[in-house]
Amino acid sequence: MWTCRLTGWLIGEDGSWLRASTVLRIERGRVARVVFPPEEVAQVKAIACELPEAHGVPLSRFSRSELHRFVIEQAVSEASASTIGRWLAEDAIRPWRHKSWIFPRDPNFLERAGPVLDLYAGRWEGKLLEPGDLVISADAKPSIQARKRIHPSDPPVAGRGQRVEHEYERMGALTYLDAWDVRRGGVIGRSEPKGGIAAFDRLVWQVMTKEPYASAGRVFGSSTTALTTAGRPRSSACKAAGPR
Repeated sequence: MWTCRLTGWLIGEDGSWLRASTVLRIERGRVARVVFPPEEVAQVKAIACELPEAHGVPLSRFSRSELHRFVIEQAVSEASASTIGRWLAEDAIRPWRHKSWIFPRDPNFLERAGPVLDLYAGRWEGKLLEPGDLVISADAKPSIQARKRIHPSDPPVAGRGQRVEHEYERMGALTYLDAWDVRRGGVIGRSEPKGGIAAFDRLVWQVMTKEPYASAGRVFGSSTTALTTAGRPRSSACKAAGPR
């Protein structure tokens, strides 16, 4: 509803000018939606269910804006992006929705992962952790391409930003190991030429020789399959270590 005030001057009975105003209320009507043929709606939904590569589009999945652009370019529909979004949201099954999922391969996955999840929730063997207890989650990222720029970067000066040389020298592949403090936050990490038990032990030493871990009453640790020995996973599921 729109509201406006009209103001003007009127001549009174005695010939004097009088200021007058009135308020008008204008009802705003609803704009009728364009009705699209059901076949056109179904065709748009069918495209949303398919992978973009089936239509020669270099995308893994269609977003709403990308789907709208595609159906316009292919003269499938002239519906707006919001209208297409409404069609998809009103559908009962919505097969174009997906969620990445990894199926557990270890038959003892719940048994092994349970203690880790309990630690993340602040519990151990059915009891709450003490205020001074610490929880560390360790992981590793192998095959990181190390690169060194050939020329140093120039710092910014008045009227010009920083200049960074794009040429670099390959320095091989490294493994990055890190320990995440679950309760306090923060990461302690290190780079190694390769992974394995020896590299992991050095990470543990690096963590346990620092405060507050060195003097903590209990330090719990968990590691994942990324920590390997001779290229093979130490375990097919998470491992939780008891208190130090």
